[in-house]
Amino acid sequence: MEQHRVALVTGASYGIGHATAVGLAQDGFDVAVTDLTTAALENTVAAIEAAGRKALPLVLDTRDQTSVNQTVATTVATLGGIDLLVNNAGVPSPGKPAIDITREDWERVLGVNLTGTFFMSTTVGRHMLDTKWQGCVVSLASTHGTVGFAGASAYGIAKAGISHMTRMLAIEWAPHGIRVNAIAPGTTETESRRPNLVDPERRGRMLTRIPLGRFGNAEEMAGAIRYLASPLASYITGQILLLDGGLTAY
Repeated sequence: MEQHRVALVTGASYGIGHATAVGLAQDGFDVAVTDLTTAALENTVAAIEAAGRKALPLVLDTRDQTSVNQTVATTVATLGGIDLLVNNAGVPSPGKPAIDITREDWERVLGVNLTGTFFMSTTVGRHMLDTKWQGCVVSLASTHGTVGFAGASAYGIAKAGISHMTRMLAIEWAPHGIRVNAIAPGTTETESRRPNLVDPERRGRMLTRIPLGRFGNAEEMAGAIRYLASPLASYITGQILLLDGGLTAY
C-alpha cells in the first residue's frame, strides 16, 4: 500500500513553488499550497488534482504568526499531518544600492524571506516534535546568500540567514529524525524573473558568469527539492544544495 504523505508548500502559485507542488503530487504527496489569495492558486490546485492527489489551497501571510498557526493547524486537521515543509514564499530584492535601502524595504524583505521562513519552520517543527513525526524541511536560499552581488544587500543577507538557519535547525532536530536542508538557486527563468532578463546586453553579461551557459528553470529547482524530500536523501541534513550552473565554482 502506498504510504500517505503530506507536503505544505508556501508561495505555490507560480514558478518554483508551483513546479514543486505539482512534482510532489506526482511523487505521491497530498499538498497544501499557500499564497496571499486562493485565487492565485487555481492552476496549481488543478495540476495537483490532475496528478491524482488532494490539494488544499490556503491563504498565508508568513509575517503574521496567527496566519502561520492557522495554516499549519488547517493542514494537519484536513490532510492528517505534515511530512514535508517547503519554504518557498519570498519577495524579491528592491534592487537598490545598500545606502538607499529604507527601513521599510529592509523589514519587508527580511520579514518575509527570513523571519517568515524561520517561524514557518519552527511552527511545523513543533508539530513534528510533539507528534514524533520524522519529517523534513526544505527552504529556498540563494546564490545571493553565498557570494556577494551589488544591489541586492537585503535580499542576500536574508538568504544567507536562511542558509545558516538550515544548519542550526538541522542540528537541533536531528536527534528527533527531522531533516532540514535548503536549495540555493542561481538565476532561474520564472515568471517573476523574466522581465529582468529580457535586455540582451544584461542577459549576455549574466550568462558569461555561468559555466553551463544558461539559466536554470523551475522544474530543475523543484527536482532538487523532490530529491531532498525523498528516501534517497535520508542521510542528508544541514546542507545547502547549490543549483547555479557552476556560478560559484569559480
